[in-house]
This record gives sequence, C-alpha cells and structure tokens, in this order.
Amino acid sequence: MIQGTASHVGKSVITAALCRVFSDMGLRVAPFKSQNMALNSFVTPGGAEIGRAQALQAEAARIAPRADFNPILLKPTGDRRSQVIIHGKVHGDMNAVEYHRFKPRAMEYVMESYRRLAAEFDIIVIEGAGSPAEINLREGDIANMGLATRINAPVLLVGDIDRGGVFASLLGTMELLEADERELIKGLIINRFRGDPALLDSGVNMIEARIDRPVLGVVPYFSEINLPDEDGVALERPKQVYNEGSTRVVVIRLPRISNFTDFDALSHEPGIVVEYINGPPEASLLDGASLVIIPGSKNVVSDLRWMKENGLSKAIGDYYKKGGTLFGICGGLQILGRSIADPDGVEGASATIEGLSLLALDTILEKEKATCQVEGDLIVPDLPHSSITGYEIHMGRSTSTAKPFATILKRNGEGVSISDGGVSECGRVMGTYIHGIFDNDGFRRALLKRLGFVGGETTPFAQAREDAIADFSSLVKESLDIDAICDSMGFDTGLGVARNV
Repeated sequence: MIQGTASHVGKSVITAALCRVFSDMGLRVAPFKSQNMALNSFVTPGGAEIGRAQALQAEAARIAPRADFNPILLKPTGDRRSQVIIHGKVHGDMNAVEYHRFKPRAMEYVMESYRRLAAEFDIIVIEGAGSPAEINLREGDIANMGLATRINAPVLLVGDIDRGGVFASLLGTMELLEADERELIKGLIINRFRGDPALLDSGVNMIEARIDRPVLGVVPYFSEINLPDEDGVALERPKQVYNEGSTRVVVIRLPRISNFTDFDALSHEPGIVVEYINGPPEASLLDGASLVIIPGSKNVVSDLRWMKENGLSKAIGDYYKKGGTLFGICGGLQILGRSIADPDGVEGASATIEGLSLLALDTILEKEKATCQVEGDLIVPDLPHSSITGYEIHMGRSTSTAKPFATILKRNGEGVSISDGGVSECGRVMGTYIHGIFDNDGFRRALLKRLGFVGGETTPFAQAREDAIADFSSLVKESLDIDAICDSMGFDTGLGVARNV
C-alpha cells in the first residue's frame, strides 16, 4: 500500500509506476483504491465509473480498467454532500454524517472487490487517500490504515520534498499513527527531489534513526511526466509563461470542475498554453485567446449561477461577439445551451436556469446517470470527418436543433445511432458530451489548425502517455530499492513468485 503524508504528494503516479515495474517482471498486478474522492473519473468498458487515476494505473499494469479497482468513488456535489458511487454505479447522495454511518457497509463493498482481485492477481498495489494521520478521519477509516491493518498490507509512506517540510511530514505522520499501524510501515519514499540526492544524506540518516525505518529511495523531480492529475490541487500550479507566438487556450475553472484531464492532450501540443481562470479580474485573459473551453461540472446549475454572478458569463458573451471560439464538454455543453431544467432536484433544489444561449440546445437533468464508452463519427462542418472515441458521464438529456457535433455509433460496444452535442450556425460555438474528445489526434489537430495554430506533427497522445508511463516507471525502478519492496510483500524478485501470502 502506498500512503502519503498529504494529498498530491505523488501517491497516484508512484502506484502507477510500481504497477508497471511489477508487470515488467512478469507478475499479474492490479491497482486498487478502496475509497477515492475525485471529480476526475473514467468509464470502464463495462460502463462502470471509477477514479481517473485508477484507469491510468490499470493502463500502467497493462490491463483493462474495472470497477473493482475503485469500489467506492465519492464525487462532491457542494453543500457538504457527495454522490456515492459503489462498484461503478450511483448509490445515492450523502452528507458527511450519513457517510460516516455508512462506512461499515462501505467496507464490506471494499472487501468484496479486494477478495476478487486477491484471487486473480499476484500483487495488488493499493493507493491510500490523503494522509493516514488525519485524526478526525481515523474512526471507521476504510482508505488508509483501516484497510491496511485489516489485510495486513505492508505500507510505503511517500513525502513530497518539492512542497517543503518533507522530514517533518514523515516524522509527524509516524508519530500520529498507532503502534500496530507503525509496524506496517516498511519504508519511506522521498518524491520530487531536485538536485543531487547526496545532499539529503544528513536528513535521511536522521529520519531513519528517529523512526527506525529505511528510506527506500529518492525519486527525482520528473518535469516531463505528462500523466493525468487526479484532483484540483493540480490546478493551483503557477500560471504558465507565454512565449512569443504561443496559442492560448483558456479553460473556465468552475467551482465544481470535473474531468479537467480532458485538456491534457492540448497541453501536449508544443506551442499550446492552457490557462485556467476563475473570474474577474482574470476574465480579461479571454482577450486574445484562440479558444475558450467550458469544462464538465458536477453541479452545472450552481456553476452556471456562479458564472453569472461573477461576470464570467458576460465576459464570455463579449468574447464571442468579438469573434472568439467556444467549446463545451458535458456540463459545459449544457451551459452553452438555452436552458437547464432540474425538475427532480438532482443537483439540489428544483430549478430552471437560462443558459448562455450560444447553442440551440435545452437540457433536462435526470436521476439516471449515463456512463458509457463511446465510438462515433465527427461531423462538424468545415472539419474533416473522422472516427472518434471517448466516454460519457452525465445526468442530463439534451434536445437540440443545432447541427450535431458527432454521431455516436457504439455505446459500451453496442450499436446505436445517436446525435451528440451541437455546433452553432457560425461554427464558432460547439460542444459535446464526450469526455476525452481532445485525445483524438485527428480532431484536436484539425480544430487547432482551423484556429490558426501552425504546429508540426507530434507523437500521438496515447503513445505520448505510454512513453511517459514507461519513462517514469524506469525512473522509479532506478530510484527505489525494488528488492526491499518485494521482500516486504514476501516476493522473491529472482523467482517472481510469492514466498508467502
């Protein structure tokens, strides 16, 4: 189990890297995260919704994603409530008190998935959640030590030196654990170090002496990682610096933004700078942007109200009138339409709200969630028709008189013929329900070319992600004592078999 001193210290990518390392050793390996709180999610081939990080980890392990890799997914909806997804399907909405009472039952679902994976795989690499030392979350814990102690999993504790205070974080985490929990910690990992690891010798010697645990490696800062981030902490990185000739893509950072990994493929293009803004005075950054994107949202009605209250809706309207191009994905598609109705109070109180009215499209939110992988044909006027793939995650049904963006031909492998999204008469406003749309190299490059971007051919995005997994996994393998990690699990790296289970 990979635990961390805090959120965003690198647990997800370290887990992915170890999945690839063990897969390269010829072992059957699976990722696992018992409880994940994230608005970045993915749809498995069977139509189950799981955390985006677990889909990446499955890719690293060279296996198809499945619901058991993330049995409990919590998607915050606002007002201290979250949508609870169990084994890939919506179970209901709960507040913190309700979910705390539900945890014993949630642990049963977790153990169901764990037992199925344990019967099939040689190694399960488990990602923890946040920090195991959060005192207010210890009771009924199912995501960190509560699970580790139940299944007797050896634990590696990760700290991020790039954020500062790594030795204090590692020491403080150990001090706050119970004695039986500390026994499960088999080693420490220092992540994202810039410079010569020898400079850390004094700190490493001190921490090893203080807590009687080895530092199993120092992983260098890897600026070219180009792997999906799981939570909104990633959006707090310093703004990118624009170079002369850069093409700017602006994404509206909605309060409940979801699936912002949709834009990783745009960042992959040399010369494209993706900027996130969340309202005045940043709204002035719309000026000169080649493309403005409204992303997915977990609470589209609330986020649309927020846009109207802070002036972003007006700024977007002004940008459009000046000739700008707009793109909406999922909730963003709905926001670009004429109206959004929530008669059943799916997102809270029953409400109907006027959209930005830039697409001839109306949406009704429904209790049933659509989760499916899709294949289809792009049919946007003035863009080359091409095959596209992606996935849908939404609780709305839209009716449109606009030209469709695409025709969906398969949902979860079954043949269909469904119009998706919309394109305005002028062609400068378009939207789709398909997450991962920019991962399609043909569409992405054709759209950027229409916007005036002149860039050379780049590595296909799927290949670039695979290269990043391979490169980072090699770096982790070189940086960590893999033999010691295998020994903590009872694995013989020479034989590639378990000595004990």
